[in-house]
Amino acid sequence: MIVNRILSLKGRDVATIEPSRSLSEAAQVLAERRIGALLIVDGQTPVSGIISERDIVRAVASLGAKSLEEPVSRFMTQKVLTCTGETSVTDVMEMMTQQKFRHIPVVEGGRLVGIVSIGDVVKERLGEVEAEAEAIKEYIATA
Repeated sequence: MIVNRILSLKGRDVATIEPSRSLSEAAQVLAERRIGALLIVDGQTPVSGIISERDIVRAVASLGAKSLEEPVSRFMTQKVLTCTGETSVTDVMEMMTQQKFRHIPVVEGGRLVGIVSIGDVVKERLGEVEAEAEAIKEYIATA
């Protein structure tokens, strides 16, 4: 199974924010869209960073409420691992597990084309396991 399968089911919409926007604005978008991370785009590279709920909590815990007026670029993760639509779901799971990431942007041809979350990967993998179990049941029933 490959990432394009996940994107074909969930869509390719990606929530983004500019690096100069405030942490408060990022938190508002996360809350409104009920998501866990925003990709930072600067118009020069497909992905210049990522900001997650955890990053916002850490910022507020260390600097207090004043951190919410700071730009997201101050708190974002700059080194973002990406994948392509042809990357296997197994490889994405491995990247997420090893690097402790919950979101991986999908970049193709120098363009941001989607994002997959750990929830997307788990949902896809559960679907595969259920389909395999059903196939085995049918095989046993007809044997």
